[in-house]
Amino acid sequence: MMALVFRTVMQSFGISLSLLGWVLSIIATYLPHWKNLNLDLNEMENWTMGLWQTCVIQEEVGRQCKDFDSFLALPAELRISRILMFLSNGLGFLGLLVSGFGLDCLRIGDRQQDCKKRLLILGGLLFWTSGVTALVPVSWVAHLTVQEFWDETIPEIVPRWEFGEALFIGWFAGFSLLLGGSLLHCAACSTQAPGASGHYAVAEMQTQCPYLGNRTTDHKV
Repeated sequence: MMALVFRTVMQSFGISLSLLGWVLSIIATYLPHWKNLNLDLNEMENWTMGLWQTCVIQEEVGRQCKDFDSFLALPAELRISRILMFLSNGLGFLGLLVSGFGLDCLRIGDRQQDCKKRLLILGGLLFWTSGVTALVPVSWVAHLTVQEFWDETIPEIVPRWEFGEALFIGWFAGFSLLLGGSLLHCAACSTQAPGASGHYAVAEMQTQCPYLGNRTTDHKV
């Protein structure tokens, strides 16, 4: 009974964390706040940059955004980040589909527990891959931002880009996907939940111990 409760709780937490990480990964992909720039000369004007557009926020005019004109004209980190974030979103979606069919609460068939275990393991691997592909571009952009911020060759008058909110969302998304995949693996490797445990136990005992039914007769003989 405790094994069943443990397995169910691990599956619930694993799929919930993975779903949260997948949603946050999508948000980080399209949020135009990967980098923030505050101008010292004009504190009323703030710039933000994402994978798809740059935005300027002015107190009088409001927010205005402009999409990047060309994919090839983007810096390498933004081009590769687009591809990796798309890959992360796709793998996360596949992980949700695969692991969803492997949950104990979904009854596909009475004798498909081994198939469910394999689906949970495959879903966990997809979530791990999705988490890594989300962490790589976020960490790469953050690393380059730190390098440019402390670059002594750039004059101090030139404004420096800083971390945007999307980077922190991307980090949280990546770690959520990794943790969710790990929990699903733990659930898959734990004791199997007996979907029809009484039926399996009786059937298995009858096949493995056929002499039990005839034990009285054998003694009489």
